[in-house]
Amino acid sequence: MSTDKRKLLLARLDEIGAALARSGKALALIGLGSAGSEPERLDAYSDLDFFAIVASGCKGEFIDDLAWLSRIRPVVFSYRNTRDGHKVLFEDGVFCEFAVFEMPELRHIPFSPGRIVWKQADVEEAQLQPAPRQVEERSSAWLLGEALSNLYVGLSRHARGEKLAAMRAIQVQALDRVLELAASIEPAASAARDIFAFERRYEQRYPAGAQALAQYAQGYERNIESAQAILAFLDRHFELNPAMREAIAGLCGRTASEGRSR
Repeated sequence: MSTDKRKLLLARLDEIGAALARSGKALALIGLGSAGSEPERLDAYSDLDFFAIVASGCKGEFIDDLAWLSRIRPVVFSYRNTRDGHKVLFEDGVFCEFAVFEMPELRHIPFSPGRIVWKQADVEEAQLQPAPRQVEERSSAWLLGEALSNLYVGLSRHARGEKLAAMRAIQVQALDRVLELAASIEPAASAARDIFAFERRYEQRYPAGAQALAQYAQGYERNIESAQAILAFLDRHFELNPAMREAIAGLCGRTASEGRSR
């Protein structure tokens, strides 16, 4: 890890907090992800995710005019990626994704607990915590059904010549379900789970299962091979519906033979 980059990111977050304080219209700054409660994950490739909490009626000012950021360091790229905030790139390579909320909004926003970088003295820390959120745990039966359905639909699209749509159905949608199913087989390592994106840090959390990922996602030209690898994994570890298994295997063979005949 680049110690210099880590220091730069943490310093930038402090500078953003100071800029909010100087505005006289802000209440708090919450660092999220590696910029929040997991600073040990910061490295040379990290960006800064944060929420700026501002006074009632001031949200639009902070979203419409980014001078409060560009005064810290010139902003060379920005766009409004949501109704609540922007993604920006500073001149020195610090990339940020942020949202601006007024305090009453915060209780309705799902987010992982972060780090309070700065707050007004009269703001209680409890006001800056996310509402309790239950991580959705989907049944193995549902995950398996989705994975098989994605394979079937993807292979059908591949046979129709829709290779891009097939790639997404097989190597993205079906694979997403496989990741969750594989987690029921291999205990997770210590890396923290991202409750919004299961694939984040998957290689660190499931190092054994991650070794097969290249077989499940072989690329645009290898939809059939990817589907065969996924089906083989599912067949090894779970009881598959025989009719669906045979239908998928048949599509693999049919599309492969059609490809050779062209």
